[in-house]
Amino acid sequence: MDIKYTLQNMTLDEKCALVAGQHFKTVAIERVGVGEIAMADGPHGLRKIVGNDKLGLEESVKATSFPTAVSTASGWNTANAELLAGAIAEECLHYGVDILLGPGINIKKNPLCGRNFEYFSEDPLLAGKMGAAFVKGVQKNNVGVSVKHFALNSNENYRFMGDSICDERAMREIYLKPFEITVKESSPDTVMCAYNKTRGSYCSENEMLLNSILREEWGFTGVVMSDWGATHDRVRGIRAGLDLEMPGNSLAGRAKIKDAVLNGALDVSVLDRACERILTLAEKYSKNEKNACDFDSHNALAARLATDCAVLLKNNGILPLKCKEKFTVVGELFENMRYQGAGSSMINSTRVTSSKQIFDENCVDYKYTPGYFDNKVCPEDLELDYSGTAVVFAGLTDDYECEGADRSSLSLPEAQLDVINRITESRKRCVVVLFGGSSVELPFADKVDAILYMGLPGQCGGRAVYDLLFGKASPSGRLSESWPISYSDVPCADEYSRSQNEIYRESVFVGYRYYLTSGTPVRYPFGYGLSYTSFEYSDLSVE
Repeated sequence: MDIKYTLQNMTLDEKCALVAGQHFKTVAIERVGVGEIAMADGPHGLRKIVGNDKLGLEESVKATSFPTAVSTASGWNTANAELLAGAIAEECLHYGVDILLGPGINIKKNPLCGRNFEYFSEDPLLAGKMGAAFVKGVQKNNVGVSVKHFALNSNENYRFMGDSICDERAMREIYLKPFEITVKESSPDTVMCAYNKTRGSYCSENEMLLNSILREEWGFTGVVMSDWGATHDRVRGIRAGLDLEMPGNSLAGRAKIKDAVLNGALDVSVLDRACERILTLAEKYSKNEKNACDFDSHNALAARLATDCAVLLKNNGILPLKCKEKFTVVGELFENMRYQGAGSSMINSTRVTSSKQIFDENCVDYKYTPGYFDNKVCPEDLELDYSGTAVVFAGLTDDYECEGADRSSLSLPEAQLDVINRITESRKRCVVVLFGGSSVELPFADKVDAILYMGLPGQCGGRAVYDLLFGKASPSGRLSESWPISYSDVPCADEYSRSQNEIYRESVFVGYRYYLTSGTPVRYPFGYGLSYTSFEYSDLSVE
């Protein structure tokens, strides 16, 4: 395609359609030979909707559910991020998807953010490096990405109308830095703007973010698209650097752009600039062909990554367990594992391997008490006096942590705490296997013998749990975020996500930067993690 020639031969109506999108695709302009670009949610596995639901709430195709970003970041391994991303790209090609909507690289400003499971870290360097590796892994397989959510998208309660009010230093050093690293190191095809405002201007029409910083300062040359329904003034957005409105299909939006061009409010060269970027993307991806896909190898990769990324938080010598022991297993997550987040990244997994399934396959001798009794309190007559070590499967369910809402507290469900307390009071040896997308308060940390944090480990998390508990593998993950002792220790704890104005009063003192500077003790620091072996560092140098 000769893009300049194609653009010159497009009508104004066709140009207005091209920048509008339709559901999870761009608009094909068949008269001039422009194909459509198909998109689908990510970033921990492919979520391609079956049907024409423009919001992505319907059933999706079968795909591999990999560990979410909270887990992969704890692996501190960019090679793993690239492998994971490459496997997802293969599944994209298999299902005819050209652009994967991910990765999410926003900073974890506060542990209550309901979407923290989808983001890498509180640290901009770690988030940026993992994001850049993910982008490379997808795009080297001839599938594009959309790095999100640009920018300062730090809560879910007010994400549609909130205003992130942040000082220049914190914005540059902390919240924009992961995007800068990713853009400069991996040249993503698209960037997705966030719903919220930044300094009073919606991200979808923020001249400072989209044109001045992203394009002029960082040299980004790709397409900027909106999050689904994140546009407000479409003409202002085009002028500010927003090329593509999603999910689009808005005749009103097209009409406003056309009228603005005809009455001189919008120079046609500005519209042409957006069209040229989309045409470049269409030329690159609209002719992709479907391929075969090895879902079995992807399942094995998901298991290996889950094992690599788990973090051993405590071990008084009880781990690894011995297969010939007898065990009391407590908690519904043993059988119904929480392995992925809730919302637009929820995957229709090709298979799910629970810890119960692997325990049974390996003939582990255990008695099982499944439920947490509606997550309230466990009944007094609950049998917890079985012989052997107690292994408690605990953590946050979708009721406590999901896209679209922030968590109300850092506490685990009351019934889980009750069960663990009763076990430790009985002096039974106790191991806690913990699932969840962000930090939680651990009032029992000094009472139990071991804590293994799995994050959200993907569809093969049960295999990883077994291998780690029984010493088939050694834990090697390190926390990508700080775990406070209590939520009251978190900077701006009383102000976070309480109103439309999210004031970044703590400035650059996010996560470990705050705890180290203020001298506030934490339960587990950023970068913490134990192992089954001993080692030492020596001859270190820092540049």
